[in-house]
Amino acid sequence: MRRKFSREFKLEAVKLVRERGVSVAQACRDLDVAESVLRRWMRELAEAPASAFPGHGQMRSEQAEIAALKKEVARLKAERDILKKAAAFFAREST
Repeated sequence: MRRKFSREFKLEAVKLVRERGVSVAQACRDLDVAESVLRRWMRELAEAPASAFPGHGQMRSEQAEIAALKKEVARLKAERDILKKAAAFFAREST
């Protein structure tokens, strides 16, 4: 089963390395976290400090935009299908 970590835990783990001078390997041993996971957290925090570790239903702005666009595409496809059916119906009626 995959473990989940809170935003606060991730921030504190990164602080151990960046601010307190603990090595990544030592922090990973102390926290029982894989080194690749801690390094990914460090990279995510460096790239976008405000939106790092969204979790709990929060999305990054890019993910939210993609979700909104997918929703709009689905709505437009439904409208298109309705118009196709209406056009076919009226084409039959006029013949």
